[in-house]
Amino acid sequence: MSLAAPQDNAVNGAAFSVGIAAACFNPVLVDALLVRTRAVLAAAGVKEKRITVVRVPGSHELPVAARWLAQGGKRDVVIALGVLIGGDTNHHEMVGQSASQAFQQVALATGIPVINGVIVADNLKQAQARCTGRINRGAEFARAALEMAALRRTIGGQS
Repeated sequence: MSLAAPQDNAVNGAAFSVGIAAACFNPVLVDALLVRTRAVLAAAGVKEKRITVVRVPGSHELPVAARWLAQGGKRDVVIALGVLIGGDTNHHEMVGQSASQAFQQVALATGIPVINGVIVADNLKQAQARCTGRINRGAEFARAALEMAALRRTIGGQS
């Protein structure tokens, strides 16, 4: 992701229902993403009772949870949160790629936008900067979710 985030478009989220799937791996970092994401949703007016959070073992399990949250059309948008940190192999990149492709498949199959909030970092320092540091990816994921939920209601024919 670029450091040049788009300008924040104020969206009133009071009518939106949001599903969030969050991985349990790297809990300090994922929990920080979750807190930052929820803070922006709340500031936009999304009511706490209209936010459903489910936890899954890891980022590889996020797509199926996203699909379950998206099915039935009860939610306007789904956000998937996870953190993958490089090690001695490229496993983190493979999981990140497969999850990203699966999120697109879920969104296209259900018509519910799925925000890919999986951080794929080469090291802990990069992950910390994006989850707990100066690069507030959680806020970016929430803003993207709000904009996509609003767009879905505008052009997707959903009310």
